[in-house]
Amino acid sequence: MNAFSKHRSKGKRSCIDFALPFSAPPLKKKKSQFRSFDLVKSFTSSSSHARDRIVAMGNILSLIFGKSKASTSHDSREKILGFQQYKSLVGETSKPDPGLVTRKGSDARSIVDKIPVYKRLYQETRQRDERLSSLDAEVKLTEISLRKEAHIIKVEEEEENLCDLFCPLTGEDEEEVDNALFGRDSHTILVTHESSNIEITKEIIRCLRPGGWLNDEVINLYLELLKERERRQPDRFLKCHFFNTFFYKKLIGGNDGYDYKAVRRWTTQKKLGYSLINCDKIFVPIHKGTHWCLAVINVKQKSLQYLDSLGGMDCFVLGVLTRYIVDEAKDKSNIEMDGHSWKQEIISLPTQKNGYDCGMFMLKYIDFLSRGISLSFSQENMEYFRKHTIKEILRLRAE
Repeated sequence: MNAFSKHRSKGKRSCIDFALPFSAPPLKKKKSQFRSFDLVKSFTSSSSHARDRIVAMGNILSLIFGKSKASTSHDSREKILGFQQYKSLVGETSKPDPGLVTRKGSDARSIVDKIPVYKRLYQETRQRDERLSSLDAEVKLTEISLRKEAHIIKVEEEEENLCDLFCPLTGEDEEEVDNALFGRDSHTILVTHESSNIEITKEIIRCLRPGGWLNDEVINLYLELLKERERRQPDRFLKCHFFNTFFYKKLIGGNDGYDYKAVRRWTTQKKLGYSLINCDKIFVPIHKGTHWCLAVINVKQKSLQYLDSLGGMDCFVLGVLTRYIVDEAKDKSNIEMDGHSWKQEIISLPTQKNGYDCGMFMLKYIDFLSRGISLSFSQENMEYFRKHTIKEILRLRAE
């Protein structure tokens, strides 16, 4: 009899008895059950060499009792040893499969990888640094502040330009203007513009009297003065080209209403010193019998505008000029342009309240737009503009 049997024969209860299911009092067991229990106990407490011997003995017992496997099933072990001892025996085998975790981790990473890196880093940074949320607001406020400052600067620049545009005439200027408009000898030549070979007599300049219709000579000379003004101060004015009043008539003089060859040599590099496609704006006076209008080609914006002081619109004119700028770019710069991508724009503009100030409105459209400022004038300013234009023509200098 071993020590374990002696211990039980004295009627004493060991800690192993309490591991039985439901902590039932010790019952009389069959000898084979105790031997089986002894075998399990020895297995759990023996060294690795002893365990091998026990496994071998278990295999023999399995053959005797018709078992297919040497190890006892998980359920029987739990009944014999209790939950805690059973858990200690199978704990190693119940660990999660590392391969399974790796697969789940890789799947998660693949989902994360679908998020752009910069967004993921930004989200992680926002979680670590709460100040970024306040920085967003600060950036927006700064942008708004900068826009306001830029707007203020632009308004100040426009106000400065407007001061020049509405500068009152001196007493000497008024006297000179009156002499040109109402003095005797109407055939007297007042000024001659050498580069354009335009002569202005008293008779010609009297179209600037109140109620007069502007003629070609006055308009074309004033456009020449605007170009010279730009050359003197290129940083202050936009880079523009000013066609004279005869250009559009030549352009539409063909049999089909379009003749590029008729005006092809008007814009050579030798004659102008620049290419039209490098300009900001191209101004084209349009004369419709007794009414002056203006067409503007915004080269960099790829858009065209039609300015009529009576509020009219002429899509045919803009279509002809679109075709012209495409041909001009191809002929002079070997650049292919898509005319269909050019837009026709309608802008808000001051309009005339009578039947004779259309020419004066057209000149001031050109004057203001070439400065890059808004059309901030009205019908009430036309009398002043007429006198100021006479002063500029007599000085051969646009201000």
